[in-house]
Amino acid sequence: MKKKLKILITAILSLSSTLFFAQSQDIKGTITNENGNPLEFATILIKGTHVSATSDALGDFTIVSAAVNPTFVVSLFGYQTKQVVVKGHIIDVQLILENNSLDEIVIVGSRNPKKSKLETTVPVDVVNLAKIRNTTPQTTTNDILTYLIPSFNSSRQSSSDGTEHIDPASLRGLGPDQVLVLINGKRRHTTSLVNYQNTVGNGSVGTDLSAIPASAIKRIEVLRDGAAAQYGSDAIAGVINLVLKDNAGLDANVTYGGTSRNDGQTTNLNLNYGAKIGNKGGFINLTAEFNNRQKTNRSQNNNLIIFDQSAYDNYFAYDFAADPAQARQIDDNLLAQNGLKRDDFNFQIGDAKIKNIQGFFNASIPLNDQIEFYASGGVSHRNGTGYGFRRLPSETENVVFSIFPFGFQPELNSVVTDLSSSVGFKFKFGEWKLDVSNTIGENKFVYDISNTNNVSLGATSPTDFKAGNHSFLQNTVNADVTRLYKDIFNGLNVAFGGEYRFEKYKIVAGEEASYIDGGSQSFPGFSPLNAVNENRNSVGVYADVEADVTEKLLIGVAGRYEDFSDFGNTLNGKLSARYKILDNLFVRGAISTGFRAPSLHQQYFNNIATDAVDGKILNSGIFRNDSDVAKQLGIPKLKEETSRNYSFGVVFSPIKKLNITADYYHIRIDNRIILTGNLGNDAYGEPVPELRDLFAVYGAQTGRFFTNAINTTTNGLDLVIDYDMNVGEGKMNLSLLYNYNDNKVDKHLNNVPALFEGQEDVYYGPQERSLIETNTPKHKGTFAINYSLSKWNFLLRNTYFGEVIRDGFPFGGIQKHNGKVVTDLTVAYKLTPKIQIALGANNLFDVFPDRQIYENSYYGVFKYAPVQMGTTGAYYFGRMSFSL
Repeated sequence: MKKKLKILITAILSLSSTLFFAQSQDIKGTITNENGNPLEFATILIKGTHVSATSDALGDFTIVSAAVNPTFVVSLFGYQTKQVVVKGHIIDVQLILENNSLDEIVIVGSRNPKKSKLETTVPVDVVNLAKIRNTTPQTTTNDILTYLIPSFNSSRQSSSDGTEHIDPASLRGLGPDQVLVLINGKRRHTTSLVNYQNTVGNGSVGTDLSAIPASAIKRIEVLRDGAAAQYGSDAIAGVINLVLKDNAGLDANVTYGGTSRNDGQTTNLNLNYGAKIGNKGGFINLTAEFNNRQKTNRSQNNNLIIFDQSAYDNYFAYDFAADPAQARQIDDNLLAQNGLKRDDFNFQIGDAKIKNIQGFFNASIPLNDQIEFYASGGVSHRNGTGYGFRRLPSETENVVFSIFPFGFQPELNSVVTDLSSSVGFKFKFGEWKLDVSNTIGENKFVYDISNTNNVSLGATSPTDFKAGNHSFLQNTVNADVTRLYKDIFNGLNVAFGGEYRFEKYKIVAGEEASYIDGGSQSFPGFSPLNAVNENRNSVGVYADVEADVTEKLLIGVAGRYEDFSDFGNTLNGKLSARYKILDNLFVRGAISTGFRAPSLHQQYFNNIATDAVDGKILNSGIFRNDSDVAKQLGIPKLKEETSRNYSFGVVFSPIKKLNITADYYHIRIDNRIILTGNLGNDAYGEPVPELRDLFAVYGAQTGRFFTNAINTTTNGLDLVIDYDMNVGEGKMNLSLLYNYNDNKVDKHLNNVPALFEGQEDVYYGPQERSLIETNTPKHKGTFAINYSLSKWNFLLRNTYFGEVIRDGFPFGGIQKHNGKVVTDLTVAYKLTPKIQIALGANNLFDVFPDRQIYENSYYGVFKYAPVQMGTTGAYYFGRMSFSL
């Protein structure tokens, strides 16, 4: 009996010990292909659980198992799924290409499923967002890309109407509308917003990357080369492809942070859940995200609050910049006489208040061995509050004194709704594959203006106005056919297809009080005369052939024809090649033509808005290109932009874990669409009576128009160095990324109407020119160190934003903003295999652009320009991540 009891106790202790130690069992491994090359993005799932991991760029992974001798299910699109029983703590798995796969690894820029990011004929960056998101200080896609892709730039704008609420972004210094955005390889719709407040991307329409929750994205592929011949209109600067998550398991993430000035507090909550469907690679992945960002204030806080016209006149009788103390004393005396203090009237300049609620899904269901159904889509609902220029009580033409005896600062409250859906089927007919899909998306921007008045209504004026809205809908039907001939040359991939696209743009008028007789201050509402309901369609066909002519030589040829219902047709082509000098040394290059059709927004957007024109607050109109006033002035009809792209690069891997790429590019764009300067003043800022009288009929003092006025040339260099190494018991990644980018506008303007000959500096002047040539850094670079050791992970990243130059023509000055370095630091620690905490900072040392010179600062109010790293300053955060 004692012997049996002893055996039983021993068995119980052994089982308990096994279960205890199994709870913290780390299993490490490497996933490779048939040639021994590492495979990134492979999913490793513990069979019978929702526990999974993803392999990194070296094919490495670490997963925690509570089971003894677990079975791993290793899968990767384009490869046969493999089940492996693990005995021990280290495992290597080799995957074999799947001949019958309906879905394959697609790197944007090549439709050949066998090409890695280093083997393509053009440069492609791949950002494993699912891997780095828990440690990077940034939470939105725009901000993340700004610090990871040197040629990508995005900064928040202030006092710029709708542009405060949707951040404009650029690639290679070109416009937001000259980069094409895809989701899972399908065209994404643009926003309905036109950037027109002399900000980044002035006169353009971009895609709102922040409408897609970063927690839903698996990886981001950035093609840094012209690709209109492959993907159609807009892909002049390149293509950004967002690949959505397809993993199984539950991930939750909570981030809270704020700035060093105790504002801009940010709360981010996100939840991602994925599950496998069937046993043939099907899945569904769901994401929900909430993001709340409070406003920041970066004004000088020494602006004058004027209570009578005599004080106003006295105030400007001397040089403010020369004697700010005296100006402040006058201000304080006026406030004291009215029982007020300065803090009651701070000028709000900084990041807008933004709240986002988002949901996204991604799914794939194989129906049989030949047919697969897939779908993705989401919704984003955003509320924002931005601020216009303060109205002083002495400005009787702007302020109803009985309502706002001390003046006011208007608030622009936005409601931005973004909806999207993509559904399709993939078919296999022998070696041929057919992908048929329909993608639809809509963006709607609603304007509600508060804390303002309509002077013409006097004491009966409301202080809140429904100012109208605009929306943009796009529906795209695609059919893509591909086949890989393995026995022709060393591999020949053939792809061709067609696309039908329908677009609709609308402007809906606001309530009458918002637009009548001058309308609400800061943002007069859209009137019935501004209302738009226009649409167009286009049809495109393409062919894309890529051949491994020999083991060393790869050649690609692509062509695309498109016909638009509103402006005509265009034919574009691309020739690309890559040659292996050695197994670890390649050269690559491409020549292509491209185009961008004028958007419906640029053709039909029109409004009256308050703007600072030549140092004065005026109502400025944007008029349709086909309007009567445009015809009277001789403004020509819009046509497409055309481009020529040239690139040449080198890929070198001197040792196994060190990769170096360098790519030169040249982009020539003709007939680029711009928004003119404010016409109505001469080059000295003095009114031109005949123009003022013409615009007055429409309730404006100056006018602007979209026109194909300029040609530009861009030259640049991208350098990427990436090195992985083992340091002690940990792993370290070193990355150095650099971009040189030079944009030039031709001195000669296109099709300037006779009325403005000799007035080119008004039609398209130094200020507008500087937005393209010098407003983004010529030099930008990032050096990052990422070190992981056991439960710790450390990120140290320095980003250099080079010099920018702003031109405040005609009354402002030319100012150089010196280059600055921004430091990011994150320390992360795994409390348990499933819970990680992180503390860190973006802009650790609170670096800002140089302070603006007085002439460019609107009487000293705008302390910093929204350039380089922006005006937020240091941002400190804490984050907790859960994985189940």
